[in-house]
Amino acid sequence: MPTIRITVAKKMSNPELYAKYGQKLTPLCDLLEEGAVFLSRDYHMPEGFCPWAWADIHREIITLAMGGEYPWSSQQGAAVACCTDGLRPVVFVLERVE
Repeated sequence: MPTIRITVAKKMSNPELYAKYGQKLTPLCDLLEEGAVFLSRDYHMPEGFCPWAWADIHREIITLAMGGEYPWSSQQGAAVACCTDGLRPVVFVLERVE
């Protein structure tokens, strides 16, 4: 089973929404750092990875691990996905490691 490399590509914030709906949160995700790399083996969530983000990107992890491709991706074996935190989304680059 291929390993999937998960790279934290970008952390974002929606300041207008955060000002209206956020509370007791930092404006950017404080669980993951940009540039951090995690390895998913056998469809398992890597240690130290955010469980909420994992739930959001798990579908893409499985697709890549099973040899699937995304026609909109310019690189084979790769995808870009994000967590669905509307206030503080995080974007990930997913790459199949043969």
